[in-house]
Amino acid sequence: MKKILLFFCFIVSVSCERDSYSDLIETKTTINLKWNKAYSDDTIDKSLIGLKWALSYVGATLPSSNSGFSNTETTITINIKKLGFNEIAQQNLLRLAEKIKATPEYQANNAVDLGRFVTQLIGASEHYYKIIGTPKTLTEVINQYTLLPQKGYVNNSGVSLEHRIIQFSEQNGFNQVFLSEEVDPVTGEIYEYETVELLPNGQLRFGIFDIEGNRKNNADASHSNAGKPAKCMWCHESTIQPLFYPNNDYAGFLSAADLGATLLGYRENHRNQKLALTNGVDFSQTQQHTLTELLYISFMEPSAERLSLEWNLSVVQVQNLLSGLPTHVYAEFPFLGTLYNREDVEVLAPFQGLSVSSHVREESAIEVNHLND
Repeated sequence: MKKILLFFCFIVSVSCERDSYSDLIETKTTINLKWNKAYSDDTIDKSLIGLKWALSYVGATLPSSNSGFSNTETTITINIKKLGFNEIAQQNLLRLAEKIKATPEYQANNAVDLGRFVTQLIGASEHYYKIIGTPKTLTEVINQYTLLPQKGYVNNSGVSLEHRIIQFSEQNGFNQVFLSEEVDPVTGEIYEYETVELLPNGQLRFGIFDIEGNRKNNADASHSNAGKPAKCMWCHESTIQPLFYPNNDYAGFLSAADLGATLLGYRENHRNQKLALTNGVDFSQTQQHTLTELLYISFMEPSAERLSLEWNLSVVQVQNLLSGLPTHVYAEFPFLGTLYNREDVEVLAPFQGLSVSSHVREESAIEVNHLND
């Protein structure tokens, strides 16, 4: 009897080991992400949370079983087919993964820098749009909804440099759109449009459109501080934002008080729905989104210590390589240390990764699109 039990335990043990081992074997649907410690109390567990938020931003439902993720002390492996993406998102992510795997960086490390991967997801507007499924035209977005007749007028926006006309549809579960027109306060001329939609995983989907209603990579800085979709994510923090400043009342529009109350009601309903979700990120942990921001910030503005891990060189070697380059401290997160700019250090790297846009949140001089049709 003991021999039978021992044999059974051996079989179970081997089976479990095989399951665990198989999770770490790279396939066409998996990609390895290299974690490089960025600050003193950074951990791979924190970075895994940040990664999950990033994947959630682009539409992943992230099943509660935690399938699709495995990790060692320095590497996270994700299975794109097991993260709760729809078919179109999966195909775009697999195309992106294929291009990443063809780079010298991936071939040298059998992994891509985790920060670079997150930057590719949300720091390149076209990647974000294609993965999350933002339509190419404003008409395609609005045709999915019925806008209510009531409109709001915002003359004192925390984002727009112009005035804003706000329209919205009725909130029906995770189904609602908000449409903002950036308008000249004197002539009424519309400069551009921005949309916010609710997604089934509790996140928001952002779109920026020009005067012709065509999707664009970023808001026009001469009219708005909205920047790129990644800046919308950072500003909204996965919620419907209320009015932050006092506004005047305008004939033909909701009063400022009524508009504010309406937005707050939608915000609270959305929050309650998010908290009731059983899959996905933990929306009750309202500051966890910062872990995503730290992933792309520490990549785009790395310290010598982080680069030494990324490049497999000593800190002294890195400092010698970067001698003479300008440095700075990130005001919001000074604990990241003395930092360099990615565009300055990238050409000095011992191996090249898939190129990234020059800015994550703001209009970029270099805006990559590795999913170009």
